[in-house]
Amino acid sequence: MLEGPPLPPHVIDDVVLTALEEDAAHNDVTSAAIIEPGQWGRGTFVAKGDGVIAGLPVAAAAMTALDDEISFDTLVAEGQKVTDGTPIAEVEGRLAPILSCERVALNFLQRLSGIATLTREFVDAVQDTNAVILDTRKTTPGLRALERYAVRAGGGRNHRFALADGILIKDNHIEAAKQNGTPHLGDLVREVRRSAPHTLRIEIECTDVEQVAQALEGGADVILLDNMDVEGIRAALRVIDGRAQVEASGGVTLDNVEAIARTGVEFISVGRLTHSAPALDISLEVVPL
Repeated sequence: MLEGPPLPPHVIDDVVLTALEEDAAHNDVTSAAIIEPGQWGRGTFVAKGDGVIAGLPVAAAAMTALDDEISFDTLVAEGQKVTDGTPIAEVEGRLAPILSCERVALNFLQRLSGIATLTREFVDAVQDTNAVILDTRKTTPGLRALERYAVRAGGGRNHRFALADGILIKDNHIEAAKQNGTPHLGDLVREVRRSAPHTLRIEIECTDVEQVAQALEGGADVILLDNMDVEGIRAALRVIDGRAQVEASGGVTLDNVEAIARTGVEFISVGRLTHSAPALDISLEVVPL
């Protein structure tokens, strides 16, 4: 089930209206030519595969945007697992606006359910460990709030939402610091600590044990082990020895995530949750009345 805050209504409204405008839903020439203005219809959203549902509030906003007299009733909960053929929601009202908004509603519902489904697979793979599955900022521009909501619906948690939410020193920052005369990661962490707001934790990306030792010397709060194999992660954890929280990232798949989790890392960030999740197949079956 969904953990964390729901989507704010204004976020939903903004993305839905943009999508409907893009699709010219207000000028659906096909429906206008075929359907009588007052003709009524009823439709059922149906899952065409097994998965986890996310995005029902967005689909509801899309279906009712052109006609607020259309009803949208959910049949499952956000974050609920469903099987092929499961009815997800019902919509009823004037048929023309239902059909005009159908594709936008399905696009959101399929995309977000796909993210939730893949997230749940990763969460299930590490369920017997203490590791937490995190998303990344590798999201579709303009849809980050929705896609990260879908991660929560799938049982994952969110990394920093934007650049202002936390300090994460990555490889390009490290290279820039070297050019500016600060090659040692410990010195870099200390410099950042002096200039950063005191409320922000400092996380730094490390690719080997030597970098890990330097980052710890500088007092990093979180060590991000980037693209390390399982043996490398174990070696790094022996050096860290509980002095910082540890996040593993890079090259994480369903085939290796359990092994990574069993090393003892606290967090595993997975970019593919949002940048490569396949959409869950969902259809809208409409009956004119």
